Amino acid sequence: MTTYKAAVAVAPGILEIQQRPVPTPGEGQVLIRVEACGVCHSDSATVEGTAGIPFPRVPGHEVVGRIASLGATVAGWKVGDRVGVGFLAGEDGSCPSCRRGDFVTCDNPVISGMTIDGGYAEVMVAEARGLVSVPESLDATEAAPLLCAGLTTFNALRNSGARAGDVVAILGLGGLGHLAVQFARKMGFRTVVIACGGDKDELAKGLGAHDYIDSSAEDAATALKKLGGAQAIIATAPTGKGMSEIIAGLAPRGTLMVVAVAADPVSADTVTLVFGGRHIQGTLTGTVVDNERALAFAQMQDIKPMVEVFPLERAAEAYKLMMNAEVRFRAVLVMSPHGNGVRP
Repeated sequence: MTTYKAAVAVAPGILEIQQRPVPTPGEGQVLIRVEACGVCHSDSATVEGTAGIPFPRVPGHEVVGRIASLGATVAGWKVGDRVGVGFLAGEDGSCPSCRRGDFVTCDNPVISGMTIDGGYAEVMVAEARGLVSVPESLDATEAAPLLCAGLTTFNALRNSGARAGDVVAILGLGGLGHLAVQFARKMGFRTVVIACGGDKDELAKGLGAHDYIDSSAEDAATALKKLGGAQAIIATAPTGKGMSEIIAGLAPRGTLMVVAVAADPVSADTVTLVFGGRHIQGTLTGTVVDNERALAFAQMQDIKPMVEVFPLERAAEAYKLMMNAEVRFRAVLVMSPHGNGVRP
């Protein structure tokens, strides 16, 4: 194999299938033969060119594959190992955050599909320090979304301060939300889903929710208060207005965990925050160890994303459907159109 196919962002909104020479991994790097890559809303920063990322660039940060070759000085990995690469694919090791051991908030991170080429491709070069070990028993198309959407919601829940038996609300029932519901239920929380429309009640409860609040039919904050208030609200819907309106539904000392990036700002009544000690906290993915724990927990508790699968050649279509919220709930690219479940 001397060349490989990749879906490359070449101009704002344009993904183009290209044939490229297979790269050689450098020091501390590995070459991965990609099995599957999730299509995440964050990929829009690359495809649309909204974050100053230079074209051309291969998007993709939910990557599952096998190591095809090793660069110099790589230790602890071997050819054939099954690995994953998430959003944060390495750190500089020298910035103030890294010196404190907080690699997630590194000032100069390696970000898959943004600072380096990502997984919308048959092969990908990755930093060995950013690799996640992926169990052989996990299907690649189900494991891929867990490396970003899964990790993000898993860490938000376990770092929220909520304890088993507490009320935890999930705001939104999309790609992030449908995984957050499953994790919350399996972690032992009284799980409440807040979304717009009565038609989502059955889905929410099928995923494990104890209660469903239709925000189009009643005030969600008031409904949460009737349940005693939420110790944590995981905001997976990208709406600053919706997040702002739900803060009043927090229990005293409760926390709004913001995982979705909204175009509009979040605003809060200071009385609500001060009198009750409520918090608003942003949270971003996690470390490679966190990612391995998220995969292990999902496997142990049979937590799976709902996916629609597309061959790499249809990356532009998969991306467009994801951006239009026409995928239920995660689009995943496979590097050849194999098996059942590939969208016709």
